Amino acid sequence: MPGLRVPSTRAGLRDRRHRRVRAKVAGTAGRPRLVVFRSDKHIYAQIVDDAARRTVLTVSDNGLSGKKSEKSTAVGKLVAEKAKAAGITKVVFDRAGYRYHGRVKAVADGAREGGLEF
Repeated sequence: MPGLRVPSTRAGLRDRRHRRVRAKVAGTAGRPRLVVFRSDKHIYAQIVDDAARRTVLTVSDNGLSGKKSEKSTAVGKLVAEKAKAAGITKVVFDRAGYRYHGRVKAVADGAREGGLEF
């Protein structure tokens, strides 16, 4: 049957999980979505308003030093700082198909420390 094909790659499996998460999580103007993207070397976070279909702000670990988990916490704090400057205090966290563990959790913890409410 079409549509029941099981993805065979790690990226395909993550995409499937991400679609499942996105079916339940949506950002609005009052409570935008904080999305995390994790590559092997870097981590990125962006705040998205799904109602207006636009990215409000984006942050990456470029220019930061330290271990990957330390950089992830710093990215969380930086995204919280920029969000507060843009007038955003509450967000919905989108783990983008990754497990809530390690660097993804570090971004969330850093954002909470920076003052964002989930």
